[in-house]
Amino acid sequence: MTATGEEHVTARGGPWWWARRRSAVFDVSLAVASALECALEGIPFARDAGIPVAAGVVFGVLAGSVLVVRRRWPIAVVLVSIAVTPAEMGLLMGVVGLYTLAAAELPRRIIASLAGMALVGTLIVTFVKTRQDVSRGDLDLGDWFVPFAAITMSLGFTAPPVLLGMYVGARRRLMESLRERADSLERELQLLAERAEERAEWARNEERTRIAREMHDVVAHRVSLMVVHAAALQAVARKDPEKAVRNAALVGDMGRQALTELREMLGVLRSGGERRERAASMPLASVGVAAAVAASRAADDEGPCLEEIEELVGQSAAAGMVVDLWVEGDARSYAPEVEQTAYRVVQEALTNVHKHAAGAKTYVRLAHRVSEIAMQVENEPPEEAAASARLPSGGNGLVGMKERVAALGGVFVSGPTDAGGFRVSAVIPAS
Repeated sequence: MTATGEEHVTARGGPWWWARRRSAVFDVSLAVASALECALEGIPFARDAGIPVAAGVVFGVLAGSVLVVRRRWPIAVVLVSIAVTPAEMGLLMGVVGLYTLAAAELPRRIIASLAGMALVGTLIVTFVKTRQDVSRGDLDLGDWFVPFAAITMSLGFTAPPVLLGMYVGARRRLMESLRERADSLERELQLLAERAEERAEWARNEERTRIAREMHDVVAHRVSLMVVHAAALQAVARKDPEKAVRNAALVGDMGRQALTELREMLGVLRSGGERRERAASMPLASVGVAAAVAASRAADDEGPCLEEIEELVGQSAAAGMVVDLWVEGDARSYAPEVEQTAYRVVQEALTNVHKHAAGAKTYVRLAHRVSEIAMQVENEPPEEAAASARLPSGGNGLVGMKERVAALGGVFVSGPTDAGGFRVSAVIPAS
């Protein structure tokens, strides 16, 4: 609510139909003044009509006090003023009544009709009164003066209050319209701010989810291979020192790779924090845009590509997994997000094999098609005598893969095979 709107609302509190107490006091004062005027004018009227003076005074007081309801019933006030015009009373009531009528929100035809009636009534009474004065010899200005005086006085008593009332009414309606538009604009701005805040929160959540998936893929895969190699190292440390040395070297390489990838993601997080600090000083409507830009910039960072699939499979083979890689179609470059998603699907599927089916033979298939790229990782059931690395599982790997593929408009399917193994399949549009 705007300041003007607050004033408009809090100002209401007058009695009955008045919006303000001062309006009630003002109307009562006008009614008292009009009643006194009509009471004084009722004395000569009573003498001319041959009725008691007290009756004329009471009649004048009753007629003049009608002005107290001018805001509620302006038509009634104007009709009463027209009715008492022949008695030559109610000048204040007539002027104020016409002003209130013109300022009220009434059809123009009603205002014009009542103003015309008041004009005609005043014209007739003024014409008759002036003609009587000329006939008695009180005025000696010629015959032209009677109609001139009648027209001038009738227009002077009716036109100014009507025109002023129309101006005030139009101005009041304009101010109310501007106030409503200001309130509507403020509500729209508040709604836009809420939507911007929602978009900013959505963008932040998307960024956190993306980074969480990346960290899960990096940590889960690298650490799983490190655990497998460490178990193999423990098993062959005394029997085959050379193989133990190779396994130790592989553990060190994988640890360094994991640290490098984690360092890159932490760098993205730090830069995102600096952008959020700068966004804190921005207007609220700019936060959503800034957060969306931060998320898009983080998504555009370089990641793994399909050319590294052979290296990924080789790392699993070095850890003791029997894995077969088969590529169909001509390899070509794809959008960075497509290659990164395809790589992560294969990586996470191999990680799950290390966790849940250690020693099982695994088949990795990659197909380059005209408008899409498909991948499938399937493992046979593990041998019962195979040692298990007993790696913990958070249950987020398949969910993360499905979210990645669905975000690019692809299809992801996973589940056990009839032979007792497990299969992960994904198809991602190439564009």
